[in-house]
Parts: sequence; C-alpha cells; structure tokens
Amino acid sequence: MQKLSKQFLRENFLGLSLTLIGVLCLVLAAMVYWGGQHSPRFASAETAGLDGPDIEALESQNKAYERIAQAVTPAIVNIQSTKVVKVQQSPFFNDPFFRQFFGDMFGQIPREQREHALGSGVIVSPDGYIVTNNHVIARASDIQIMLTDKRTFKGKVVGADPQTDVAVLKIQAKDLPTAPLGNSSTLRVGDTVMAFGNPFGLNFTVTRGSVSAVGRSGLGIEAFEDFIQTDAAINHGNSGGALVNVRGQVVGINVAILSSSGGPMGEGGWTGVGFAIPSNIVQHVMASLIKTGKVERGYLGVTTLEDLTPALARQFHVPDVSGALVNNVEPGSPADKAGLKQGDVIRTFEGQTVNSRAHLQSTVVNKSPGMTVTLGLLRDGKPMDLKVTLTERPSNAGERGGARPHSEGTLRGVSVQELTPEVREQLGLPSHIQGVVITEMDPDSPAAEAGLQPGDVVQSINRRPVNSVSDFNSLAAEARGETLLRINRGGNAWFVAVTPGGEE
Repeated sequence: MQKLSKQFLRENFLGLSLTLIGVLCLVLAAMVYWGGQHSPRFASAETAGLDGPDIEALESQNKAYERIAQAVTPAIVNIQSTKVVKVQQSPFFNDPFFRQFFGDMFGQIPREQREHALGSGVIVSPDGYIVTNNHVIARASDIQIMLTDKRTFKGKVVGADPQTDVAVLKIQAKDLPTAPLGNSSTLRVGDTVMAFGNPFGLNFTVTRGSVSAVGRSGLGIEAFEDFIQTDAAINHGNSGGALVNVRGQVVGINVAILSSSGGPMGEGGWTGVGFAIPSNIVQHVMASLIKTGKVERGYLGVTTLEDLTPALARQFHVPDVSGALVNNVEPGSPADKAGLKQGDVIRTFEGQTVNSRAHLQSTVVNKSPGMTVTLGLLRDGKPMDLKVTLTERPSNAGERGGARPHSEGTLRGVSVQELTPEVREQLGLPSHIQGVVITEMDPDSPAAEAGLQPGDVVQSINRRPVNSVSDFNSLAAEARGETLLRINRGGNAWFVAVTPGGEE
C-alpha cells in the first residue's frame, strides 16, 4: 500500500500541482474581489480637479501673485549687522583684595561683546543703493548684505534718519535688480498688499494680506508717524523689507509689529497687526540722505496743533473732526507771514484731506524747504486758502500737540488766583503769557473731568481774554452752556470745550 501511494504520487505529481495552483488563484481572486468591495477607492493622480470660470479666475489671480513675487524678490536683500557692545564690569574685578580670593577668573570675562541683528532691505537703484530701517543697522560696526543669488557684499551706510527709522546703504555692484517705488497716497483700506523680507532668518519670504488702515500715528515708535497698517504677516527680520501693491510697486517699508508681548517692536510674534513707512516718506528721506547725508524737512511754524473733538468741531463750526486746530503760530514763521491765525482749522494740504494733527505734521516735514504749498482751512466756519512757503525745520522746532481727554461739563468747582511774577517763575512761563492760575479743583467737577488741573493757566473764556481773577469770575458766571477755554500748561496752549450734561 505504501509503495502504491508513492508510485501514485510520482505518477500524478504534475496534475496535483496544477490543481493546487488553480485553487490558490481562485482564493486570491476572491480576496481581491471582496477587498475591492469594502476598501476605499483612491483617485488617480491624473484625475481632473474642479473647473469652471470661477476656478479659472482664481488660477489667474494666483498667477498674478506669482508674477509679483518673481519680479520683486530679486530686489530684496538679507542684512546681517554686527555691533560691538561694551560690557560693564564691576569695579571689584580689579580690586586686589577681591582677587586674593577669586584670582583672575573674572579677568577672563570679555570687556566687549558682539551682537548680531538680522533684517531686510530693498534695492532701489541698479548701482547698489538699498533702503532699510535705521534700527536694523544702528551703531553697526559691520554690515553684510546677501542677495537672492547668494552673493554677499559689505554694506556702507550712506545716511540714516532715526526720526522716521529710514536708512540708506550702498554696495559696490552694478546692474542689480530693483523694485520700483510707488505712490503710497493712492493706497486704500482693503487693498491687497504683499510683504517681502527675511523673517526669523527664513530668507526671501513672501506673505499676502490687505491694507488694514492708513495714517496710523500715536504709537510711540518714531518721532514722525504716518504708518500703513497691514495684516500681511510681518515678523522679526522683516524690518526694512518691502510692502508691495498689486502692480509690484513698493508702497511701504516694513518697520514694526504690534506683538503678543504687548507693544510695537515687542518680543512676541505676529498678531495680524503690522506697520510700514509709506513710500512717499521713504522717497523724500532717501533722496535727501543720498544728496546731502541728512534730511531737510519743511517747516510751517505752527508750534502747537490739536486734534478736533466733536465739541471742538462744534465750537469752530467744522462739519466733522477731520483737520488740525491751530493753537499757536510762531511770530515771523512761514505760517505767520502767510496769515495763519490761532483758531484756524487746517482741513487740506495741497488738496489732500488732513486727517489729524499727526498727519499734517508728517506731511509738512516730508516736503522740501522752499516749496510753496496751499493750505485749505476754515476760519470761523468760513473756507479759505492760504499759500505758505516752507522753510527748513529748525532742530529744536516744537510743532507738537499732545492728546488730551475729551472736554465735558461746566466751570463749577474751579478756584483761581492771579498770575503773579513769582507764580509765573514757578511755572516757567514767559512774561507775555497772561491769564489766571487754577489753584484748586473739585476732582468730581466737569472741568476736572475735562482734563484741567491745578497749575493750568486760563487765558480766555469763550474767546474773551482773562487777565485777572475778576475777569474769570464774571465770564465764568455768564457761561451757562458749552464753554470754550484756552488753557496754557508749561508754555503750551490749547483750546478745551466744556459741555454741560457730559455730551461730546
């Protein structure tokens, strides 16, 4: 039987093998079939995506952004600056008694340390002029500039302007790619913009967003502020990079962010609020630095300007709060010679709307001395134009005007005294200032609520001069409704409109 089985197997081996192979094929076929019924089906990589006119419009938009990026990126540079910082050492380190115990171990501490900073810049001329921020290269002993093709050059500072945070560098090269400067005054809220730079050392990065606001000021970043605000992502290292419009024109130089650490230029990351210096300001500063190595600024001669509140707008018969209220005109200044007066409200500058005192100040300082400009203003509610020839701004010029609380209430609760020579000296006031000094004030009074305080000098009530305590008492007694005061504090004067009932 055993022999028969072996013989049978030998004789039928081929048939059995084929049968076994057939069974295995059937099993595999069944697995494939049932697996295909219960497994997800994946689309081929060649499967067509969405189509239609709307998709084609988006594709066209993407191609436009690609064109902008390809055109502008070669003009963006990476800036690495190095500055030497002296380390303050304790005098104990050189004391012989101290060294008896500690030897020379502290003598190994370096007296100087090198600090490195990263930033961005924009090539604005084929022969190597580059615009960046002053804070990127401030006090730098060495500046290295890398182009997109990885070539590296030593940068030379042509000039810098800390008041606008603009600096101009120069490298020895020719036929460089450039980015054209555009007109920042044409920007509108909602316009699409792209930010170029080197955030966190990630070279030649592009982000996209929109213009969130224009004319931002009062941030405490620079002396002259008129910033473009954008939600295009800007981070550390983007400083000095370009903010570009949809035509590939540089409309701003990135300067700061409102960071998560609580303020501009903070240590936190991007929060959707970034700022750029308008290109019109950059062009003026750049041209002046290249030509003379310094910035020549226009000067109007209005020593104190004030933003309008609704109450002040009513008092001066202005239809809205746009404009800048003139508080003081410097004798002999361009404004004085042109006939500008205290109480005038400047509404336009060269036909452009003046949004605030900061906007006017920024506009004036970015005009060249000798230029004749047209001011559109309201005087007692009547429109008029004045032509003013600007002079060069003195280094100690005081065109300014701080923000103050909105004025509300009446004059009750205010005590005053005569402005004697002794009091005048204590307050540091010049002899020509006339008025009475506030000595006491009810903290709950409308005047205190309006921002007045002891030490303020009341110069007029409802545009009638106050030269004595009796003047003040009689005029205050007559004031039953909204009352206009002229206040002088520390030599700076402004108007305050006080309204009963607390309305603005």
